Amino acid sequence: MALLQISEPGRAPAPHQHRLAAGIDLGTTNSLVATVRSGQAKVLPDAEGNYLLPSVVRYAPEGIIVGQAAREAAVEDPLNTIASVKRLMGRGVEDLKHLGSQLPYAFVDADTPVPRIRTRLGAVSAVEVSAEILRVLARRAKEALGGALDGVVITVPAYFDEAQRQATKDAARLAGLRVLRLINEPTAAAVAYGLDRAAEGVHAIYDLGGGTFDISILRLRRGVFEVMATGGDSSLGGDDLDRAIAAWMLKQAGLEQDLDPASLRRLLRDARRLKEGLTEAEALPWEIRLPDGRQFQGTLDREMLHQLVDPLISKTLSACRRTLRDAGVSPDQIQAVVLVGGSTRMPWIRTRVGEFFGKEPLVDLDPDQVVAIGAARQADVLVGNRSEEDLLLLDVIPLSLGLETMGGLVERIIPRNTTIPVARAQEFTTFKDGQTAMRIHVVQGERDLVKDCRSLAHFTLRGIPPMVAGAARILVTFAVDADGLLQVTAVEKHSGVKAQVEVKPSYGLTDREIESMLRDSLDHAQEDLHLRRLREQQVEAQRTLEALRSALAKDGDQLLDDQERNRIRAAMAQLEQQLQSASDAQTLQAATEALEKTCAFYVERRMNQSIQQAMAGRKLEELGRDL
Repeated sequence: MALLQISEPGRAPAPHQHRLAAGIDLGTTNSLVATVRSGQAKVLPDAEGNYLLPSVVRYAPEGIIVGQAAREAAVEDPLNTIASVKRLMGRGVEDLKHLGSQLPYAFVDADTPVPRIRTRLGAVSAVEVSAEILRVLARRAKEALGGALDGVVITVPAYFDEAQRQATKDAARLAGLRVLRLINEPTAAAVAYGLDRAAEGVHAIYDLGGGTFDISILRLRRGVFEVMATGGDSSLGGDDLDRAIAAWMLKQAGLEQDLDPASLRRLLRDARRLKEGLTEAEALPWEIRLPDGRQFQGTLDREMLHQLVDPLISKTLSACRRTLRDAGVSPDQIQAVVLVGGSTRMPWIRTRVGEFFGKEPLVDLDPDQVVAIGAARQADVLVGNRSEEDLLLLDVIPLSLGLETMGGLVERIIPRNTTIPVARAQEFTTFKDGQTAMRIHVVQGERDLVKDCRSLAHFTLRGIPPMVAGAARILVTFAVDADGLLQVTAVEKHSGVKAQVEVKPSYGLTDREIESMLRDSLDHAQEDLHLRRLREQQVEAQRTLEALRSALAKDGDQLLDDQERNRIRAAMAQLEQQLQSASDAQTLQAATEALEKTCAFYVERRMNQSIQQAMAGRKLEELGRDL
């Protein structure tokens, strides 16, 4: 008797076939690749036994060099050696106004929304630089596993927006990799710790890497990882600690911040060595050597180091406080705090975090490797190699998504901290009679006015059948996939006409926007509420005026005498004046109601006329059947 072998969807057709997958931590300072072997997730080393790949790419005369060799050449060849490129992922030219002074290389002055760095081998974008790093990691995995990868999971900061996530996927595609999913770095750390420790309850993941800070509050229960809230700062990390130390060194030497690129690279390298060295030593000497031969020396002790970095650590703890509030929990409800990222090796950071949460943070796993380990576990599940645990990963979107409505208001479709993947729909209608098109503006943010949020995309739904205002039924659907990428679809229900857009903007949020969006939503809550009510009443007043103008044009001469028409127009003029001058919703609402009261007799006449026209020439039996 022949046997029929049945495999589950996504699983290998034969039990012995193990698909090759890897988890990649594409970091600002260092990157890693890990995979699951014999049920254990392990980080893969290079031929020399190094697990960390410095996220540095040098465009040298002999070709492209990635990793430690590129980092060592950064001082001698700063303009052709790209480091911390993750800070440019998904960002636009305008962002360089904030980042330019921190980046010791030259940008191409071209009319393009995507910044390109000038190198001896040609201009390159952040996506292309990141692709070079991913190629090296993929090659490392292929050599270790003995075959090409079937898929990878790549980690990104929780605060990466759609543009930054899309840029990461583009880099992977350019490197020839199939991306199974993007997952947030703190979530990947939770996967690693939760599975290894069988942890349950509410946990905090404090992730301070080279260029980004993330804080995530997660509920871990029976293999289900639910992200309750996320927060952080995508422009704060270990690099900023280095810059604070470097700025202090310059101040001690009496020098200006504006150094040549090579001196700046050397200064930042020495600052990082001081930071790392003071983990063990109480004090260390430093010196600055300039191309003109001048030299400056001094000593940095651990106490001064703490003073220099303390304001930056306090910024991370402020983000922790906001995220706890979003999650609806207090520090004493957190069962464990997981530290992630190389910067958390600093003892002072561990002390401050422990004091904030009231408990010693967990440091069992290597903070540099924990994110890659979690990504590898998730990749092993998604590629079809069923692990013993039935892992379910529930991530969230970091900022609310919505669209613009009349009056420049934001209608939120998907609130922040909603679990993804998710799809939400809402019906809208037309504002004017005979309207045949609707322009849809997709926005992201927490404020009530469009001008205070970030624009993601515009598209137009055309072909709406001409109807009276309010009769059209337009269903707008927002769908966010597991990678946090958004698709918006609009359908007019009567005709079936459809339009959609995939939100793939060419640049991301600026540093200031990321830092201030949530804080502004709290600081301006009352002001936003007042403005929303005013704008909503303005829209209502405009709708009333528009309806009256349309009615008067149709039958005003027939149903009204001159005195009545003048009285209605005078009331309309008064409302139009209030539209221009009223600063509160109550005043405008009173003026709108006054106009409606003035026109009540006219509305009644129009209704009577409509009824008479409907009944004209019809028998009583026919009307009864219709009823």
